[in-house]
Amino acid sequence: MPDSGPNHDGHRGQRRPGDHARSAGQAPSTGRGTGRPVREYRRSRGDRVGDAIFSVLARAGVGPAHLLTTRGRKTGRARTNPVIPVVQGRQRWLVAPYGAVPWVLNARAAGRVRLRRGRDRHDYTIQQLPPAEAGPVLRRYVRVASATRPYFQANKDSPVADFIAEADRHPVFELTPISEGRC
Repeated sequence: MPDSGPNHDGHRGQRRPGDHARSAGQAPSTGRGTGRPVREYRRSRGDRVGDAIFSVLARAGVGPAHLLTTRGRKTGRARTNPVIPVVQGRQRWLVAPYGAVPWVLNARAAGRVRLRRGRDRHDYTIQQLPPAEAGPVLRRYVRVASATRPYFQANKDSPVADFIAEADRHPVFELTPISEGRC
């Protein structure tokens, strides 16, 4: 969706709160009234400060944060964001707790990403998981990345079915290592 210029709805192409909410993972009203309110993601000054701190820690190899590098789908430039991957044994997943934010769109377009933590750098191909497979990963993610809990309707103690129900708002990507000889 363009961010400026005229359009046919009279808003000059600017995003309205409802547009942002849908793209950022805001929970649609189910009409049941049983879900808890979900926070809408809006990048703030505090988020930028937090990202800077997580980036420094990831570069130092401290904590769970990694630096995710994607290629811009329009510019082709490298874009880097701190992320917290979900790891179980040899399997790794990336979770987009805030919905289809720019790194998600870039990763989908490129089909590959790079993760860096300290001196370790690894390239991966990505594949988005269907909701049934994403649900257990989302549940694990909410337990690991507690700061993102307000963006989920399900809480850390909810059954996997609740996470499956909201998997379409929080894309989950399986990471498959690219062999060192192919990079």
